Amino acid sequence: MKIDKLVGERFKEKPSDCVIDSHALMLRGGYMKNVANGIFSQYMPLKRITKKIEDIIRQEMDAIDGQEVLFPVTLPATLWDESGRYESVGSELLRFTDRNNARMVLGMTHEEAAVQLVRDYANSYTKYPFMIYQIQTKFRDEGRPRGGLIRVREFTMKDAYSFHTSQEDLESYYQECYDAYNRIFARAGIPEVITVKSDSGMMGGSVSHEYMLLTPVGEDSIAVCADCDYRANMEAAQSIIENVADDKLEDLTKVYTPNIHTIEDICEFLNSPLEKSCKAVVYQKNMTDEFVVVFIRGDLDVNETKLTNLLGEAVHPGVITEDCGLHAGFIGPCGLSENITVLLDKSLEGATNLSCGANEEEYHYTGLNISRDVGEVEYHDLAKIVDGGICPQCGKPSIKISRGIEVGNIFQLGTKYTESMGMTYLDNEGVEKHPIMGCYGIGVGRLAASVCEAHHDDYGPIWPISIAPWQVHLCCLRADDENAKALADKLYADMQKDGIEVVYDDRNVRPGVMFSDADLLGCPVRVVVSPRNLNEGCCEVMTRTKSINEKVAIDDVIPQVKKIINDMFTDLNK
Repeated sequence: MKIDKLVGERFKEKPSDCVIDSHALMLRGGYMKNVANGIFSQYMPLKRITKKIEDIIRQEMDAIDGQEVLFPVTLPATLWDESGRYESVGSELLRFTDRNNARMVLGMTHEEAAVQLVRDYANSYTKYPFMIYQIQTKFRDEGRPRGGLIRVREFTMKDAYSFHTSQEDLESYYQECYDAYNRIFARAGIPEVITVKSDSGMMGGSVSHEYMLLTPVGEDSIAVCADCDYRANMEAAQSIIENVADDKLEDLTKVYTPNIHTIEDICEFLNSPLEKSCKAVVYQKNMTDEFVVVFIRGDLDVNETKLTNLLGEAVHPGVITEDCGLHAGFIGPCGLSENITVLLDKSLEGATNLSCGANEEEYHYTGLNISRDVGEVEYHDLAKIVDGGICPQCGKPSIKISRGIEVGNIFQLGTKYTESMGMTYLDNEGVEKHPIMGCYGIGVGRLAASVCEAHHDDYGPIWPISIAPWQVHLCCLRADDENAKALADKLYADMQKDGIEVVYDDRNVRPGVMFSDADLLGCPVRVVVSPRNLNEGCCEVMTRTKSINEKVAIDDVIPQVKKIINDMFTDLNK
């Protein structure tokens, strides 16, 4: 490929609307172009990168007996009715009607399609286990697209679905996929990806892991223990709080607190720390608008994912009206209406002498002791884990909160979809049962952007050899010099004959322009032909990482380039 024929512009200025480096570099480098909010077209360099990622994924999926299939982008809503997700999934699912007034959806995930494909085939235990996968375009009507390909609305994804006759068989295959994912990310150039326990969310199931690339620009918060190997998404991380009871228990006392509504203000008014307060957070159930009040220690925040999982339905922040029985800013656990769902976080267990609302305008209580003043209650883990918190695994106060980009996920789905969609098989005793499913996903474009985010400098991406758009960037300085141009043309032709992926810049432009474009394309190896080097009988060979920069005799250029490429692949596969 010659640069002067490569469609797409490369430019120096950073786009003003880019908040992370990978987004800016992939726009500046002519990798993609915005079409609509969260929707991009891909130029040739990015298409070559994503194709190589897809090839790596296919190789690893095929190696664990995956069978590639293809599901439709557009699906009938009746399939999603069967699973119950047509109503339960929010506005992220794009719903529409076709010309015949049939209800349709754009697939944002394909569990329903996977079950529909195999439920007639897999009616006997002899057909199990098996795994099917696809690499397909999906659409999620994301409310807040950001970061270029990191969070988009239309995207390409590999999703795989395995089917089993026992939990033990699923767990065994789950481990195979777990290991295959580690190989995929290592081969793609980001072996530093870590796995974290995660919440299954709308996917369902009881066990799930996310593969996270830790980076300050990540959109997910990860709890990582500094003293053991515990790692979990903040949505799934258990919050452990140890309270020490005061030596002296105070009486429950009502205090006049005029014009004070926030937990910070009441603690300041009472000259009491936040951790000695009981905070009320009000929600309403999405389906019924029934009020749910969560009481939590004042220095902590509610983890809404945990709350949703406990309730079994989604919630939204409560809107307190005059006739709802709640007094905004003065809500407490003593004497609250029985018509309201009340939940207490475990952070309050064992706490004494707390301040809280008195359920009366302009009044709070001090000296709250829940076991004495409220009675026997059940506590739930509803808080977000905090930096410096207690590790659920080793018990030490060594939790650190980091940011990360989710580049893949795996779920043990159980029978959520096979049961709701009526998929059954006969076991070896003729008993009808529902197969057990696993689900395994990787976002292709997001992975490409994540590699760029992990490996770049101020001048452009530094692509790993395995997914680089081209392996070699050949630059001919002074293309108007007959001898330099002739040698560069010969090297270009010989590299192509030898199967080396090469992009060739023989434009008559300044060296600064040529090298700037080369940096933006980020090819691992660069070969520079110039009249000055030609006079010395050599070419300059360097790597994008700048770890190699040497002058190589003309006859040795291609052998040396091959050696560097082979060494790079070897290092990736270690």
